[in-house]
Amino acid sequence: MLSVVTLIDVARVLAVANQKGGVAKTTSVASLGAALCELGRRVLLVDLDPQACLTFSMGLDPDALELSLHDVLLGRLPAGIVIRRTSDGADLLPATIELAGCEAILLSRTGREHALRLALDEVAAEYDFVLVDCPPSLGVLTINGLTAADEVVIPLQCETLSHRGVGQLLDTVADVQRLTNPRLRVRGVLPTLFDGRTAHSRAVVLDVASRYDVTILEPPIVRSVRFAEAPGLGRSILTTAGRSKGAEAYRAHGRAIAGVAGPPVGEATARRVPAGGGAEEASGAGGAGAAAGGASGAGGASGTGGGPGRETGGGQPRPGGRVSARPPAQAVGPDAAVSGAAV
Repeated sequence: MLSVVTLIDVARVLAVANQKGGVAKTTSVASLGAALCELGRRVLLVDLDPQACLTFSMGLDPDALELSLHDVLLGRLPAGIVIRRTSDGADLLPATIELAGCEAILLSRTGREHALRLALDEVAAEYDFVLVDCPPSLGVLTINGLTAADEVVIPLQCETLSHRGVGQLLDTVADVQRLTNPRLRVRGVLPTLFDGRTAHSRAVVLDVASRYDVTILEPPIVRSVRFAEAPGLGRSILTTAGRSKGAEAYRAHGRAIAGVAGPPVGEATARRVPAGGGAEEASGAGGAGAAAGGASGAGGASGTGGGPGRETGGGQPRPGGRVSARPPAQAVGPDAAVSGAAV
């Protein structure tokens, strides 16, 4: 008989899922992880996508990795051996293209839905939060992410084609709740690539809220080219553009997840610069609500190419023990709003 191990008392597991690609799943995992690290939380990021975009975004070269989540899910290695430390303070279970073959192998195994849950049980006591970046599909890997999770966050690109898949994902969540993980709950829909200047963005958010009766997580994530620039540097936007509206919005969501009180949405927040003294004023997280809009921006959340500082030798194994809290990153540039980039 399969032994199902619960993680509820050791680490809170959040899956970020949407079967549509390009809706900022990877950006949301990286940014929320960095936000939680700034709050002193111990965070593990799990790249469950064979495209390995999260791994790349965190400064590792997936093509150079010898060990990955593929080996963990197939039971070849414990998770602790594969985990790598990232520059943003979180730990990472990296992915490679081999993960695509892992899905096919798991299909023939009994209890395949619980492979990730059981793997995380070995390291869950070392973390406060585990964030899972699910692939853009409703296959075995996504089911593993939902089965291991306590909550699921659904990033929603504020466009008509994006929200058509929300109903399908919610049906899958209902199946997981019934068959493999009755404690799973939907935390809410996170509007991404939001442009408050357009009636279309606001209408999409309102339609999703009424059609599916789900919580809309505020503030929305506005379009910004800063999201596209960050992965090329192997860091999150909280490091590369810490004063931007997008960074502050993810900090607000990080505080909500961690249960930490923060300034009201839309108000400026003061942040201390780690080096050089003084404080700098960070702009608000844009718009008091997804439907209300009020934030302009520009595009996207993923980048290509090998940025400076990217590890090409597979990265260094993390030191044993707990993850140390990382001080808030120094902001390196103001927010920029240009149109045309894509997440």
